[in-house]
Amino acid sequence: MAQISRRRALSTQDFVRGVLDRDRAVLSRAITLIESGRAADRESAQDVLRGLLPASGGARRIGITGVPGVGKSTFIDAFGSMLTEAGHRVAVLAVDPSSSRTGGSILGDKTRMARLAVDPAAYVRPSPTGGTLGGVARMTRESMLLCEAAGYDVVLVETVGVGQSETVVAGMVDLFLALMLPGAGDELQGIKKGLLEIADLIAVNKADGDNALRARQALAHYRAALRIIEPESPSWRPTVWTISGLTGAGLPELWAEIERHRAILGASGELAAKRRRQQVAWMWSMLDARLLSAFRDHPKIRALLPELKEAVAGGTVNPTAAVEQLLDVFNN
Repeated sequence: MAQISRRRALSTQDFVRGVLDRDRAVLSRAITLIESGRAADRESAQDVLRGLLPASGGARRIGITGVPGVGKSTFIDAFGSMLTEAGHRVAVLAVDPSSSRTGGSILGDKTRMARLAVDPAAYVRPSPTGGTLGGVARMTRESMLLCEAAGYDVVLVETVGVGQSETVVAGMVDLFLALMLPGAGDELQGIKKGLLEIADLIAVNKADGDNALRARQALAHYRAALRIIEPESPSWRPTVWTISGLTGAGLPELWAEIERHRAILGASGELAAKRRRQQVAWMWSMLDARLLSAFRDHPKIRALLPELKEAVAGGTVNPTAAVEQLLDVFNN
């Protein structure tokens, strides 16, 4: 496999050939290209995506969420390593819409995935924020397509597990896995019902040592909670498992359940239908982003916005009137 120089500028054909040849350096540069906010880069990125689209779509797309401290990095490192040892190629995309404020803790997560970070069959990449969840969603979706074209047959999309990032990630994957802590008990009352409604699988992590009993108790609590929630799929009811990212216990069984989910939804046609819906949703989200970008970049809007923002903040203009004024300027 010929390696493309890291120093020279790459053409669309260079990017397409390099990604298809599984050149990790070119894959990284291609992802950097789609992350760019420059208009010229955006055009080039779309050319690259069009060239690679026929080679994408074959991976298992798995979203993973969990509150900070649940052990996502340890789990992904162990789970991903188990899959690469079984012959899979694993890509990890980390979504953190808060990283521009916190300084980018996801980069720290990459260093904590010690085995995957040096595994030649794995690729770990943090997604930038783009300032909004919409920016994250666009770049993560496109990064996922590039990873699939590069031959990664399992793509794990990690979210920090706070805010609305879970819903965004659930809308771009085949299966959404929620990692939970042992000792649910009263804590179950604080769990967002919305998370249980979008999760396809729940795994109680850290089910080892002194946590083993609490993990079994949590298992029973989550199973009871799921019984009163109507599943989204007519052919799949979410299940609950206990696992340990530290010891690896339960990971083979969890993977078998993920494969069972894929087989059931694939046979019923729901998986293909789900991906079609996601494509349409992606189109609308990209349209929203482009329209907002065009609005913000309009010369008259740029000129008016600082003064109008100050007036709204000061209470001399109400937000509704400000919006109407901005739209009038934009449309005329």
